[in-house]
Amino acid sequence: MISQWCARVVWALLPVTAGTAFSDATVTWSTAPARLAAVLLWLAWAAGLVALFAPRPWGLTLLRIVAPCGFACILLSVSSTTTGSAALAFAGGGIAAVLALSAPVAASTANALAYGDEQRFLLRIPMPLLLGPLPLAVLLAGLGATTGPLLLADGRYALGAIATVVGVPVAILVVRAVHPMSSRWFVLVPAGVAIADPLTLTEPVLVRRELIVSLRRTADTAMPKSALDLRLNTLAGGLRIELSEPVEFGRRRGRANAEIVGTQLLAVAVVRADRAVESARTRRINA
Repeated sequence: MISQWCARVVWALLPVTAGTAFSDATVTWSTAPARLAAVLLWLAWAAGLVALFAPRPWGLTLLRIVAPCGFACILLSVSSTTTGSAALAFAGGGIAAVLALSAPVAASTANALAYGDEQRFLLRIPMPLLLGPLPLAVLLAGLGATTGPLLLADGRYALGAIATVVGVPVAILVVRAVHPMSSRWFVLVPAGVAIADPLTLTEPVLVRRELIVSLRRTADTAMPKSALDLRLNTLAGGLRIELSEPVEFGRRRGRANAEIVGTQLLAVAVVRADRAVESARTRRINA
């Protein structure tokens, strides 16, 4: 709870910590694009504030796009302002981005829509996506949503129209592609454990408590061929779940294909995995 309030306060102070740097960076711009840039920055700040104060899965997706893009804008603006303003903007923006993307904030978005006595733990972003495609997607979303309108405001109508017609739909598609990563959960429920992962499973699957032989942390880089490994090459936060009898999962194979897989051993990569194991023990799960 303290981490969440720190994230909210630091984000709320961004107009104070980064405002001067942004203002100095656009002082040489024409009036119309400078004003539009200010409006876009205020909208991004307000959207992030709403996402922090009203946690929801869509808010996590928004923060994963707005926070890095905002910090990138700060990096681009520091060379146009004084040393003191640059240092304040860099520190304030960096801390705001780190806290907005922190595990406690992510956990609050996962549990905002939890039903009754269930506890949701966000699954980790797959490492192959985190090392390349996801940062590129964030960049495309930011550029696609802002480049066209800024060009139009600057009077470059032909180029601006093309950039808007192409960029805005691309930004929307990127956001839709990124959003499923905010709805990937390892869920402790009264009946046992549920896995909800739209990237790897066709639908959420419940594993009953009485079938769980053990639930523990694992750092194994490879699992037996009979196992269902849902970590997507992400080793941090690994949980290994052994079952007394096979449970069927609808495993995705690309966008359109899927297959039914029965397994007695599966692995997932969970944010705050230690807390997940501790909570499982309190629910009389063999952890």
